[in-house]
Amino acid sequence: MVAVPVNEDGLSVSAGMKMCPDARGAYVTPAHQFPLGVTMSLERRMALLRWASRAGAFVIEDDYDSEYRFEGPPVPALQSLDNHSSVIFIGSFSKTMFPALRVGYVVLPEPLVDFFLGLRYRTDFRNSSFDQAVLCDFIADGHLARHLRRMRSLYAERLTTLMEGAEQYLDGLLEISNVRAGLYTIGYLKNGMTSRQAEKLATAQGVEVLGVDRCTLRRSDPNALLLGFGGFDGPAIRQGLIRLAKALS
Repeated sequence: MVAVPVNEDGLSVSAGMKMCPDARGAYVTPAHQFPLGVTMSLERRMALLRWASRAGAFVIEDDYDSEYRFEGPPVPALQSLDNHSSVIFIGSFSKTMFPALRVGYVVLPEPLVDFFLGLRYRTDFRNSSFDQAVLCDFIADGHLARHLRRMRSLYAERLTTLMEGAEQYLDGLLEISNVRAGLYTIGYLKNGMTSRQAEKLATAQGVEVLGVDRCTLRRSDPNALLLGFGGFDGPAIRQGLIRLAKALS
């Protein structure tokens, strides 16, 4: 596994080509990069597809929460730009519905369909057919689309509460990213703490955060925290920010 740098435009394709000229695949989260939250630019997307076509490689596009984008136009899937059968698109219903549903999906290039089916049949005979049938009806009848509209509004409201509360309680301690998407956001430490120090102190105050250094393989500590907001209402978010401010102070 080769770690490739990421910036505000997403994965640096040119850096990846230099670091691993013989790579056979790339794993990306282009709609909402984890953990930084950035969206891969069109220029980077096209460069990645050109590389995959030339190298005979596959790109695994992990679309884990693109449904939750709170401003700007929807971002098309990388696969929709692919003319050379290079992209394997994967996703699940863990974020859009609930994790216990345990249903994922793969959208494959045509040449890989038979291979994947053969592997699937050889390795797993305990498919949850009933759950899939119910989910299929739920989607076909329009219930999922309505559910997503409601949840986008709810999560956008909670993110706004988090961002406004951070300005009030965390000024000079933590600067929240301006990315408006997903069920988490990233905050950059401004108080000189390392990611791990801040994570430990927050935990002691009863606030669960993730030090972003846990998501790095090569670079130094980004001095940042991941903050999840999807499962909390406004009062709980504000209370969490007050506790986090106490920890970071």
